[in-house]
Amino acid sequence: MKYLKLGNSGLDVSRICLGCMSFGEASASHTWSLDETASRPIIKCAVEAGITFFDTANGYSKGSSEEIVGRALRDFANRDEIVIATKVYYPQRYGQNAAGLSRKSIMTEVDASLRRLGTDYIDLYQIHRWDDHTTIEETLEALHDIVKAGKARYIGASSMFAWQFSKALYTSELKGWTKFVSMQNHYNLLNREEEREMAPLCLDQGIGIIPWSPLARGRLTRDWEVVTERTGADERVTGLYDTAPGDRTIVERVAEIAAEREVSRAQVALAWMLSKPFITAPIVGTTKPQHLEDAIAAVDLPLSSDEIARLEEPYTPHPVMGF
Repeated sequence: MKYLKLGNSGLDVSRICLGCMSFGEASASHTWSLDETASRPIIKCAVEAGITFFDTANGYSKGSSEEIVGRALRDFANRDEIVIATKVYYPQRYGQNAAGLSRKSIMTEVDASLRRLGTDYIDLYQIHRWDDHTTIEETLEALHDIVKAGKARYIGASSMFAWQFSKALYTSELKGWTKFVSMQNHYNLLNREEEREMAPLCLDQGIGIIPWSPLARGRLTRDWEVVTERTGADERVTGLYDTAPGDRTIVERVAEIAAEREVSRAQVALAWMLSKPFITAPIVGTTKPQHLEDAIAAVDLPLSSDEIARLEEPYTPHPVMGF
């Protein structure tokens, strides 16, 4: 495993972040989720392979993802060597002030996440989306107070417009509050719209980018016509990726290069992402040991400039999706 600083911060993270949305109690919309018995071996293997970066959220499986991840990391890892990232915005409970980024919601949810994770602090506390109903000043001051109280070490953001992120960064600087060090956004071979505004902004401001859905919900890892359990149950798969004429061609080119290199398609798609200078660590979700093995192998799979060009050539503009 290789490691990088997260943006301009002093925080070391592994080049692969284990996405933990697939760990938790199954539901009608998350039938593919793994229970604790199935999740623990994958988390253990990730730690043993040198992955130190783990991403979950308060809303994943109604909090059970945080519980499973917290217990596993207490058993398998040295807390001082790992980076636990979680998020706030989506409701984990019912009732008033259960969602969003108000001071009340953030203060309640950070304590709840700490209890579920079984830790004294969160390494990277992220806002899961932009809250149109709360001023960014209220949100940023609450996050600053959480850092100063020792409940979080760093703060990050996820999926929003570049102008919104820019506003948050300059507001923090103006007020002398803790600034975001990372952006968790939607980026992969089938949706590269973040290259227009967000990626240049993050490069300029020293922000680490940790993309979600780097394999396009698995689209990049299998033939176009193949339908999986998740494909059938997750309505976002169709909404996010069946939108442009070049998508199928890109999937086919991933397959061609994988066959030529005698590696898996997932390795090719992740190696392409890791070649980008603005990417710190893709967030890779896993439900099988092979998924984890492919992600780890991708770190040491350099692609040639010709291979990168072949993968990128069919791309056509997409609607902004994911937030």
